[in-house]
Amino acid sequence: MYLKRDIDLELSLWSKDTSRKPLLLRGARQVGKSTAIRALAANFEHYLEINFEEQKQVHQLFAGNLSPEALCENLSVLYNIPIIPEKTLIFFDEIQACIPAISSLRFFYEKMPELHLIAAGSLLEFALEELPSFGVGRIRSMFLYPFSFDEFLLANKEELLLNAKRKASPDNPLPEPLHNKLLEYLKRFLIIGGMPEVVSNYVQGKNMNDCQRVLDDLIISLKADFSKYKQNVPVSRISEVFESVVEQVGGKFVYAKAATEANLKQIKVAIDLLVMAGLTYPVVHTSANGIPLGAESDHKKRKMLIFDTGIFQRLLGLNIAEVLLSDRFSMINKGSLAELFVGLELLKSVSCYEHQSLYYWQREALNSNAEVDYLILKGQTIIPVEVKAGTKGSMQSLFLFLKEKNRPFGIRLSLENFAVYDQIRVFPLYAVSNLVQSNL
Repeated sequence: MYLKRDIDLELSLWSKDTSRKPLLLRGARQVGKSTAIRALAANFEHYLEINFEEQKQVHQLFAGNLSPEALCENLSVLYNIPIIPEKTLIFFDEIQACIPAISSLRFFYEKMPELHLIAAGSLLEFALEELPSFGVGRIRSMFLYPFSFDEFLLANKEELLLNAKRKASPDNPLPEPLHNKLLEYLKRFLIIGGMPEVVSNYVQGKNMNDCQRVLDDLIISLKADFSKYKQNVPVSRISEVFESVVEQVGGKFVYAKAATEANLKQIKVAIDLLVMAGLTYPVVHTSANGIPLGAESDHKKRKMLIFDTGIFQRLLGLNIAEVLLSDRFSMINKGSLAELFVGLELLKSVSCYEHQSLYYWQREALNSNAEVDYLILKGQTIIPVEVKAGTKGSMQSLFLFLKEKNRPFGIRLSLENFAVYDQIRVFPLYAVSNLVQSNL
């Protein structure tokens, strides 16, 4: 059963664009890249899928002449599938296993632009690092993440509820019954996360225990990939650092806590590898005195997010019964699950053509520490975003930021319904996409 994704529309628009470029679909392992492309293939008369990890014999075709015409002729004969411009979709899967195939993409754009060609790979970023200028201006990238909360609602056939959520705002709150229904869905989404296999399992069986077993399988599979990271860092060290990221979510990442027998250089390399693999995302400190936010960022002060809340809660060993049974599920604050969810939703809610960066602000002063969880840009305006796991809580840091930076208003994400309090505009946790897509 295929569950529709937001990227389906973007893939369809790409396929109809007369000035399209070869497409590179980028994202972590098992987030649904291949499945989305196969769904697109239903719109073509012919479909050729080549997996460069499984089908080693095809590598020889890319060993010499990278002429698109010659490659298409040979691939068509080898797989007995017609390759006809505008009628055939070609998918190069796990393309990182064949570096010359990556290099060939630019020539398809230059000499056969009418051909529909998509490439993807679970460890693609490692190969692209070796080819930093392999196709500048000749290849288009799309980024895919696990399911967003909005996509989760669609998977559960809650299109009307999703439409109601999208129309709501701080000036137009939802009726309480709809708000409460969305909170119930949020509980489940925080526990199972957005990995397609887990979401599909939940939609079909509604069995949370089965979802936990699927998450266990995915964790084993993800860790098995550590041996493919092509760096002089032991697999055990990468695994140790990965687990430390999980334990430190919500706070500044402390390298000294990351591994017991590793030097600082090894830990930094392991972190960089996990970021490249799409398993962790950095949230970088910025002074936030102006834009771009990255201009005053300090990469020595970073938080690290793991890429999925389901994987996170499984590794952390949270008690899912407490989350499900608690009326206001204050349990979500254990392990900073709410802050993690918001960061991931910020990434998922922007255009699939953007590789978004995340930032936070912190002031460290004697008896006057303050921290704002996230900073977002709306036009030329920097907007502070504070995450609260419940319906109450101090907003001293948020007000301090507004005063110190002379900003007109801030955002509070919590379990409350949409609301406005003086300088604070309240969005429910489930409505991060509303925040990103609103004009404010």
